[in-house]
Amino acid sequence: MTWEELTGRWEQLKGHLKTRWGRLTDDDLAEVEGRRDQLVGKIRERYAIAQEEAQRQVDAWLDRL
Repeated sequence: MTWEELTGRWEQLKGHLKTRWGRLTDDDLAEVEGRRDQLVGKIRERYAIAQEEAQRQVDAWLDRL
């Protein structure tokens, strides 16, 4: 799945995101609205990890979809 496809299915995939990153809130996901850079930033914020690690996690998650 490409990021563009994910953006089109954002409402459906929010549950997957909350399963993978349980610290993300509904408000976080509403703010992200399918934007990859915003998602990486929220993951960094909630999990106190480096940007490269957050990007790696997002890429790995996307590859599994």
